[in-house]
Amino acid sequence: MRCNKPRAFLSIVPLTLVLAAIIPTSRAAPVLVSGPSLFATCTIGGPGTNYVNAEVEPWVATNPKNPSNLIGVWQQDRWDNGGAHGLVARPSFDGGLTWATPAALPFTACAGGTDYERASDPWVSIGPDGTAYAVSISFNQSNNSNAVLASVSKDGGLTWASPRTIIANNEPTLQFFNDKESVTANPIKAGVAYAVWDRLELPNGNPYANTHTAAFRGPSMFSKTSDGGLTWSPPSVIVTVPSRQQTIGNQIVVNSQNGTLYDFFDLISPPFSKAAGKVAFIKSTDDGATWTKPKIISGLQTVSVFDPNTGEAVRSGDIIPEPAIDSKTGQLYVVWQDSRFNGGLYDEIALSTSKDGGSTWSAPIRVNTPTGRPAFNPSINVNSSGTVAVTYYDFRNLADGNTTTLPTDIWQTTSTDKGATLANETHVAGAFDLKTAPDAEGFFVGDYQGLAAIGSSFVPFFVQTNSGNLGNRTDVFAQPQP
Repeated sequence: MRCNKPRAFLSIVPLTLVLAAIIPTSRAAPVLVSGPSLFATCTIGGPGTNYVNAEVEPWVATNPKNPSNLIGVWQQDRWDNGGAHGLVARPSFDGGLTWATPAALPFTACAGGTDYERASDPWVSIGPDGTAYAVSISFNQSNNSNAVLASVSKDGGLTWASPRTIIANNEPTLQFFNDKESVTANPIKAGVAYAVWDRLELPNGNPYANTHTAAFRGPSMFSKTSDGGLTWSPPSVIVTVPSRQQTIGNQIVVNSQNGTLYDFFDLISPPFSKAAGKVAFIKSTDDGATWTKPKIISGLQTVSVFDPNTGEAVRSGDIIPEPAIDSKTGQLYVVWQDSRFNGGLYDEIALSTSKDGGSTWSAPIRVNTPTGRPAFNPSINVNSSGTVAVTYYDFRNLADGNTTTLPTDIWQTTSTDKGATLANETHVAGAFDLKTAPDAEGFFVGDYQGLAAIGSSFVPFFVQTNSGNLGNRTDVFAQPQP
């Protein structure tokens, strides 16, 4: 498991003043999206350390019916040992410049929607009729109950329907844990959306997935709605794995030209290490009824992320590939963290692309500017003109010998030649001190961040820390472009 149970595996003023002289100011200041916690008085979900007002793991979607309507989601009040008090959604109706009233997604007891104590892995996608689909991994800390839940919004993200259960493994069914779900609305079929996740199994006892070696197996699961989220099909296995193998990070993209579905994931197999993963995918040409066998794109050579000066752990999306598709041409893209460009010393961002529906893939290229420091948590999207954008965090502004803060920035780079080269790196946000982030087996702002496309523009959607502010460690921001 990734987010829901533990993995085994200075003040703001001085930091800001020091970095102001060296950070380019090519964009306006980011727009603050999150606010005070909606769950601040909730005491459900212990034991563990809860970081009230800490937001992590943001995702965002564009409404194809009204592209000025964005919906962002995130974890609210992160626990140190997995999940959060709940998930929050907040819509914008002007492309991210301002944000309407936030809504508690109905996925936890703190939100009043279910009896589950915690939630994780927020995801949202919007169909061609404007129906928004949000999903959650909801689970208990007090016992082994867990589920994949879904909710829909018909008003651009202002209000959300009561949750629907896609799958539930509640006590006394102890040997399963559902993890790392995502949802994708079909871009050309109104009312149709797809949920995918991995389901960790042990012969007995809940796996808790403290390590990726603990699960007996972890196949990919699939469910589909054809009625706008009112009902979901019985979950089915779409990637069968043998003993001691699993998938994680399943995400579907859809070819708008021919309806083909592609599910991307990390395929993990022994001998177990972070570098044992493989970037892989399967595809379906019959709307999810049948799927191909997994095809390997590349090895995923992550070595995880650490503070280069202290060795302290940074929890990142190190084993989560992120896909995208060009809606006009069907060209596929995928990015992930990889250490191949520096001899295995630290993670950077790799990209591969396919112009023939996944039959062949380009050799991975480095996305980020090489700085001698880690880069992590990539997100990717393709706009209406075919430009590809990738956002990521890095530590380029960490000075040698600085062990008291961890200056972190967010960057965006683009490709106008279909992924052959990447250039035009721009500064999105930072620097901020990552050491202010919640400690969830490492400094943690999420396994992923969001990146929306509106016409020919991109809107990064991300978390940064409020450096040194332990009462409000993190917030969600958007960076709309003119």
